[in-house]
Amino acid sequence: MHTSRCRSALNALLVGLWMLVASSAGAVALAPGAPETYVVRSGDTLWDIAGRFLRDPWRWPEVWQANRQLDNPDLIYPGDVLSLTMVGGQPRIGVTRREPIAGSGDRMRVVRLSPQVRVSSLTDAVPTIPVAAIAPFLSQPYVADSDQIKRASYVVGFPDEHIVAGLYDSIYVRRIVSDANTNFQVLRPGDELRDPDTNELLGYEAVFVASAALERVGDPAKLQVVRSEREVSIGDRVIPASLDQPLENFLPHPAPRGTRGRILSVLNGVSQIGQYDVVILNRGTRDRIEPGHVFEIFVGGTKERDRVRTGGGFGADWRSESPLSTEFWLGQDYVRKGWRREEPNPNEPFPIHADFRKESGHYFKPFERSGVMMVFRTFERVSFALVLSASRALNVGDRVAPPPS
Repeated sequence: MHTSRCRSALNALLVGLWMLVASSAGAVALAPGAPETYVVRSGDTLWDIAGRFLRDPWRWPEVWQANRQLDNPDLIYPGDVLSLTMVGGQPRIGVTRREPIAGSGDRMRVVRLSPQVRVSSLTDAVPTIPVAAIAPFLSQPYVADSDQIKRASYVVGFPDEHIVAGLYDSIYVRRIVSDANTNFQVLRPGDELRDPDTNELLGYEAVFVASAALERVGDPAKLQVVRSEREVSIGDRVIPASLDQPLENFLPHPAPRGTRGRILSVLNGVSQIGQYDVVILNRGTRDRIEPGHVFEIFVGGTKERDRVRTGGGFGADWRSESPLSTEFWLGQDYVRKGWRREEPNPNEPFPIHADFRKESGHYFKPFERSGVMMVFRTFERVSFALVLSASRALNVGDRVAPPPS
């Protein structure tokens, strides 16, 4: 996929389409320390800019005031100056000025970076999210609906007695007897993806390894690696390559109300999840999830030990050691809840005795909002999402829910 072509496809309708999405919720809250003005810079994303002004960046369409005197008034370019004002108690953001090169007509500035000899054009509209972070995942199959990938053709060896193969190396692949497809993808079968709540099998993760071109059919067939994300190993599976899909225009908006989900996996081999990492969620098209849906991420809900009550932390020494105390006989976790009648004669007034019950030595951590993510690709049972912000390290198993609307 060519980055420039993807970027052009994204910029064409990017902000214009986003402007069509408006929420009917209450007042839009400003971010702490929201600036009165901001000069758009090269490398900014619309999400980052919205986050500077608003507590909830997805509500940008509600505050944006397009300048109809400008060409493409809904697009934002590097060099634009955004201004925050209040109208009727509601924030409004608009373009108040541009900084073109003197004598250049409508052309935007070109910034020369030193000491490298490189020119960066500022004529491209600001994208919604970092395109480079998700471009590799838009057309490559990273989730298989079944374990059929394990039965696909596989790398069996290399012509030059290599242990692994890299860019422009040749590989031998079992059972490719037709030249109907000449472009292939090399995948490495991964773990099962199971719903952590129901244990339902949702699919199989497949790690993209490389792209390869067919040189000769046969058993084994011969292919050449033409693009490599990692080294090709014996046992990697080989399937026909899917056609590149154009980069979609994302319209960030809250996921359907009532949707709850979990993070199943994080891609690229990291253990803790942070900003711009790609994760897999246990919700897909069958749950009405679509590209652009925004989720908030929550940590908490875990069962933790109460160190005071169980005697494992500070403050445990206040317990009485007297034989007259309940704790002396029953332990620190027991307290008197009242009186109860002796069974099996509940109608007799006596004997009765004190009702001692064990108190819980654990507590559940409250859920805390810890980040925001946006879905950018969906499958039937799972979807891919990009973490747009994170206030702390996230982990597989963390819960997601739509932002309040």
